[in-house]
Amino acid sequence: MAITAPETQARKTPKRVRAWRPWLLRLVAAAASGGVFYLSFAPRPLWWLAPLGFAGFGFVLRGRRFWGGLGYGFVFGLGMYVPLLFWVQDFLGRDFGPAPWLALSAALALYLGIGGALCTVVARLRGAPVWMALVIMATETPRSWFPLGGFPWGRVAFSQPDGAFVPLASIGGAPLVGFVVVLTGFSLTALLVRLRQRAWRPLIAPAAAIVVPVVAGLALWPTIGTSAQTGSLTVGTVQGNAPDIGIRLMQQSAEIAANHLAQNARLAEQIRTGAVPKPDLVVWPESAMELTDGGDPRIGQAVAQIGVPALIGALRWSGADSHPQNTETVWDPKTGPGQRYAKQQLVPFGEFIPARAIATWFTPFVSDTYDMRPGNSPAVLDVAGTRVTTPICYEIAYDYVSREGIDDGAQLIVLPTNNAWFGHGEMTYQQLAMARFRAVEHSRAVVVSATSGVSALVAPDGTIMQSTSQYTAASLVGRVPLRQTTTLSDRLGAWTEYGLVGAALVAVLIGYVRIGRTRRTSAKYEAETVAG
Repeated sequence: MAITAPETQARKTPKRVRAWRPWLLRLVAAAASGGVFYLSFAPRPLWWLAPLGFAGFGFVLRGRRFWGGLGYGFVFGLGMYVPLLFWVQDFLGRDFGPAPWLALSAALALYLGIGGALCTVVARLRGAPVWMALVIMATETPRSWFPLGGFPWGRVAFSQPDGAFVPLASIGGAPLVGFVVVLTGFSLTALLVRLRQRAWRPLIAPAAAIVVPVVAGLALWPTIGTSAQTGSLTVGTVQGNAPDIGIRLMQQSAEIAANHLAQNARLAEQIRTGAVPKPDLVVWPESAMELTDGGDPRIGQAVAQIGVPALIGALRWSGADSHPQNTETVWDPKTGPGQRYAKQQLVPFGEFIPARAIATWFTPFVSDTYDMRPGNSPAVLDVAGTRVTTPICYEIAYDYVSREGIDDGAQLIVLPTNNAWFGHGEMTYQQLAMARFRAVEHSRAVVVSATSGVSALVAPDGTIMQSTSQYTAASLVGRVPLRQTTTLSDRLGAWTEYGLVGAALVAVLIGYVRIGRTRRTSAKYEAETVAG
């Protein structure tokens, strides 16, 4: 028999090279798919890249076993998290180097590695894209609480505030939106494989799994209400600006306070001259001031300048306690300070130092920082005749903080934040995307008040009505609707997430049972063959 050119080439290529070449290609494809997924996040409005990223990941996992799925999932995660979290370098990198950024990226990527490994267990079940999507989403739950209180940044749903899937947030929140995004991607993989195999009859299921979520999302758009139900509120924000110096911002509280007092005075002058309307409420950002039990007369003077109630973001020291709290305080121009909320979810290495004794081995800077004390009450305050929920900065990534506030009657979401820690990178836009997602999820307007930007007024459908630039002193004044609708997502609460996780665990169990049965059948057949 004549040998064809490809067969000749195969004989010339060493067997060892032929063995590792597909492995290397899959590795590159996994990293590239993770990169595509990353590109779907803000500040880019490329939401449709998220399903494409998971479609590529689905091809990489095709035919793999447990340990292969673990490795490729980890690489997929690195391809997404390493660029997504580059802003950690602006926060900690000047004193700690790239180690925190890369370590955090690797820790989060490991969750996707575990997801990839478990995907190989359920991949042979009927309706595999559904079970694989459930497995990926199930890894987001433990990632939201472990380690060090978890880190929900980079959840699939947070890539979608501009997309066709986001109306589903009002039905099942971030878990449901994330699930349909991943399902769409894995279903696209299954569809393309079957098209390549010319298996026409089984095309219906994966095609439906792609089309139905998109159609459902688009069909729900008209139901996303934006009108005022209990009146409206004119809100002003004070963005005083701050230096771009990362974690060393802790030593610049006097400058930050001065900047915000000055910007408040400028806003008061704009109101006096009629350049902007007088607001009903003024919102200062996270940690704009420092407070002790004795108070600060400058705040009372600043609030009196405008003459309306304010929400003041402040680092609060109480008595001899060496652990301050990150608070948002209601301040009335006549009666002074009132209710306050203390941040519950603190930022590791920013607001507290885990394993402080070990951390000092790597940098002496740790000795100059302090651990804050978390709060233990829901993020709900009454101000300017309105009940508001006030997740502080990082807390917008956690489902329960805003949900508890809405369940307690909040008509508006206020997000004070200090993004000056994180440089000119993408962090502040990623956080704004979360705020926009929460607006749709809870059918509430959102007021974002940032120390150095981006501050924004967000409509209940996630539309940005006004916004500022980064690292500028600026104010926004605008009217936002107050709403009392309780979405299905709010009524279901965490049960949507629990249901998806439970279904994933059942699928993994069934997958393991089927794998064990297949192995026993194969072993029995081999034994009978040898005996025969």
